[in-house]
Amino acid sequence: MNWLTAAEIVDAGLPGLPGDKGALSRFITRQGWRLSPFAREGERGWEYHPNLLPSEARAELAARASEAVALSQKAGNPESQNAAWAEFEALPEKTKAEARRRLGIMDQVATLKGGGMKAGEAVALVARRSGVSTSTLWGWCKLVDAAPRPHWLAALAPRHRGRSTTADCDPRAWDFITADYLRPERPSFSACHRRMMEAAAEHGWGPIPSSKTLQRRLEKLPKPVMTLARQGRDALARIYPHQTRDRSGFAAMEAVNADGHQFDVFCRFPDGSIGRPVMVGVQDLASGMVLGWRVAETENWTSVRLAFADVVVRFGIPQHAWLDNGRAFASKWLTGGMKTRYRFTIRDDEPSGILTQLGMTVHWTTPYHGQAKPIERAWRDLCEEIAKHPECAGAYTGNNINAKPENYGSRAIPFEQFKALVHREIVRHNARPGRRGGTCNGRSFAQTFADSYQRDGLTALATPAQRRMLLLAAEGVTARKPTGEIQLGRNRYWDEALAEHMGRQLVVRFDPDDLHAPVTIYSRDGRLICEAPCIEASGFADSAAAQEDARKKRGWLKAKRDMLALEKRLGIAAVAELLPRGTPDPRPAAPALRLVGKQTTQTRTDTDPQQRAEASFGRAVRSLAGE
Repeated sequence: MNWLTAAEIVDAGLPGLPGDKGALSRFITRQGWRLSPFAREGERGWEYHPNLLPSEARAELAARASEAVALSQKAGNPESQNAAWAEFEALPEKTKAEARRRLGIMDQVATLKGGGMKAGEAVALVARRSGVSTSTLWGWCKLVDAAPRPHWLAALAPRHRGRSTTADCDPRAWDFITADYLRPERPSFSACHRRMMEAAAEHGWGPIPSSKTLQRRLEKLPKPVMTLARQGRDALARIYPHQTRDRSGFAAMEAVNADGHQFDVFCRFPDGSIGRPVMVGVQDLASGMVLGWRVAETENWTSVRLAFADVVVRFGIPQHAWLDNGRAFASKWLTGGMKTRYRFTIRDDEPSGILTQLGMTVHWTTPYHGQAKPIERAWRDLCEEIAKHPECAGAYTGNNINAKPENYGSRAIPFEQFKALVHREIVRHNARPGRRGGTCNGRSFAQTFADSYQRDGLTALATPAQRRMLLLAAEGVTARKPTGEIQLGRNRYWDEALAEHMGRQLVVRFDPDDLHAPVTIYSRDGRLICEAPCIEASGFADSAAAQEDARKKRGWLKAKRDMLALEKRLGIAAVAELLPRGTPDPRPAAPALRLVGKQTTQTRTDTDPQQRAEASFGRAVRSLAGE
């Protein structure tokens, strides 16, 4: 083995020895190394033979020497060279710098040897100039002798990893502190350490390292494991990189996504109650444009289907729809209070069933997972533009309980006014230029959508029947007598086809947010009857409206008279002429005569009914004549 200086012993990081030069110097003095025959003073100062080292340090040096020999033997193997460079890349920069220093020294040795100097003389000369022992240089020469020159740097990298021994810790104490520290309540390490020390004193656990040592060991646990234990699954999921979803491959109306958002605004609803309204929106994935939306008191499937109805009526039928896998979107029984609004049954259709019947492919996403629903980015913009709009001053609630404004709860904006505000701001949101996301390239969402919509032309336009499928269906609506009109809320609807169904219960499809629009009437078994317009109420003294209504009534009556005239091609006199003429009844025969009283009764023996009828008739005539 080679003689080592104190600096080389420190650099080697051998087990069982101090790790800094001052501490090693004091250790050498205590152990009396310089009084031993295995110590000498030379050009490099005091040098020490490995026999003075502790046994574990000598074993480590022997293992490193064997490793160096093995590396030199494998240096010509390409797989070994790749492994050596992989190890080199994993080293810290300080270790790599040491490898580069060694390479420079070995280049000096190689240059001298190439100039004709003997290897021993070259090693001795370079050792004196660089301050490295000759034994160390000879060890480096062994490492590079069998390796090609391009691989010298990896071969010369230090292989020691520093101190490898750790202080012992009682397993029971370690189990206690890990169980206490790794929990969702996230207690501080100092509190956990105090409790562990109290338990150790109670049960006699030992040995136990210092507080700093235990804290360093806990901090060496994998970061994902620590995050899962102390922060939960959601925090762990955020560590995993999200998938980048490229929407540039879509054309306008090829795919949409829908989601709901509850505004941080107090609204006064038509029934006088106050609450925070909810908007359901449908967004085009290709352009980012919000295509349809509905604002309601609660998030419900009715709002979802009506928002889709707006999209289908205006633009056509999308091919794919990504929906939030939440209650309002996936549940078929939620109606958000709509059952009690009109005093009859609102039919609950299967949400995915309606969309798939229209030809859409429905995809369900993870709730509260914004990466799967780009529309949540639009909600963030609209929160700022709508909830904090001047019209909502005093009605803004703040986005959490700790962010309430000073004027919290001072007013509630009327619901109809708020819906008008939402409409204006979404139009502004779609028309704002300078968008950089997706395929906008500086255009607005609306312009990006329009360009693709006109250029690609992939959208299937909906038929009237398909549009009606998305409207709200109400069962058990009675066609009232004597007109057959239908009443929804305070609105009346009528078409002449309803006259044939007066008194019957029918099914009505309608838009609850536009009750002045015509409604569609079906029979209970699903057959289409008609589309009935709304009979709008007019002012009591509105003479123009009265004249218009009278004109329509006269026209309707005239049309029915004309229809009746077409149906009645014969007059009543002609009908009378066509009736058969009746024949007079035959005169009945007189009955048999019988004398009453003292006279002798004479009875005809003739029992012919006709003769008896004639006799009876004769008696009646004589009685009338006074005979």
